[in-house]
Amino acid sequence: MSSYIDPVHPERHDPYNEVPQDVIDYLRYLETILNRSPRTVNAYYIDLRTFFRFLVQYRHHITDGPLDEIDVSGLDLEFIQAVTKSEIYEYMYYLKNQRNNSAAARARKLSSIKGFFRFMVAKVNRIQSDPSQDVSVPSVRQALPKYLSLEESIELLKNIQTEFYERDFCIVTMFLNCGMRLTELVTIDLADFKDDTIRIVGKGNKERLVYLNDACIHALRQYCDARAKLEKLQDKKALFVSKRTGKRLSPRRVEQIVEGCLKQAGLDGRGYSPHKLRHTAATLMYRHGNVDMLALKEILGHEDVSTTQIYTHINTEKLRQAVSSSPLSHMEFAPPVPDLPLPEEEANEHEEEAVPAAEIPDLPLE
Repeated sequence: MSSYIDPVHPERHDPYNEVPQDVIDYLRYLETILNRSPRTVNAYYIDLRTFFRFLVQYRHHITDGPLDEIDVSGLDLEFIQAVTKSEIYEYMYYLKNQRNNSAAARARKLSSIKGFFRFMVAKVNRIQSDPSQDVSVPSVRQALPKYLSLEESIELLKNIQTEFYERDFCIVTMFLNCGMRLTELVTIDLADFKDDTIRIVGKGNKERLVYLNDACIHALRQYCDARAKLEKLQDKKALFVSKRTGKRLSPRRVEQIVEGCLKQAGLDGRGYSPHKLRHTAATLMYRHGNVDMLALKEILGHEDVSTTQIYTHINTEKLRQAVSSSPLSHMEFAPPVPDLPLPEEEANEHEEEAVPAAEIPDLPLE
């Protein structure tokens, strides 16, 4: 069973009691010292639990029973100290061939293992060497983000037809203009607004301020007026609430709302999602707003600008202009001119000058 994570109240989760104590200590280190988000810690928990279950199965040649039922909570330090590089490679092979994990998924799970063993060696000095140190991370193909075009974005906003139009129009508008993550949107409180800015709590509980444009401000005013008229309003702090229950919307409910809006606009079935709307916001700002990388990094809440730089690869207009600026871009196709026959007198002169093969003297050989 996975730990329970409530994005609205991330401190409410089941205890990490299905892993060894050393892993629990590492997860608490991630939470309290490195200030990792609950979702990140939960992913590490699941990854490391699966890794140790595999090790138990691999070492003891367990063939009957599913892997997910293996109990690893009682594994001691001696078991962890015995982990070898070859076992980690076997685990990577298992993930690829038995679980059909992509290179990106395998890279993330190996990162969990590497982080755990660095903690065991460098932070708490419980083991002497790191078996994962020289294990290479699977190469991951950098895919370009999928996004809506400007025309598709306008079409989406024009075709929202839901039972709570003001709220759903506001949600889509915020995604397309602010580039926030799904979990960031559902955790917004009314108190997070000040003048034309909004305080957003992103990954690792890092706060950032995002400025609101006229479209967002207008959509928010329309929605807040409709929100104030709701008969049942239980979560009075929450910005986006359910029309029926008055409680804060869950991430899954927002996904459903966006899916419905995409379908109404004829954009369903193309792999679009709330996260793709985030990509769309970043792309439109970069392509049409002349936003530089550092500003876009702050708006999106990226920790490193290298994450933001992927959007430089999707400005096709700039690529088109760059190619068109080549000094050879105006050279036109011209068929080759066929060889013209020589005049008769000039041809005879060439024939007279030619030396018959028989009259060519032998060259002396040294």
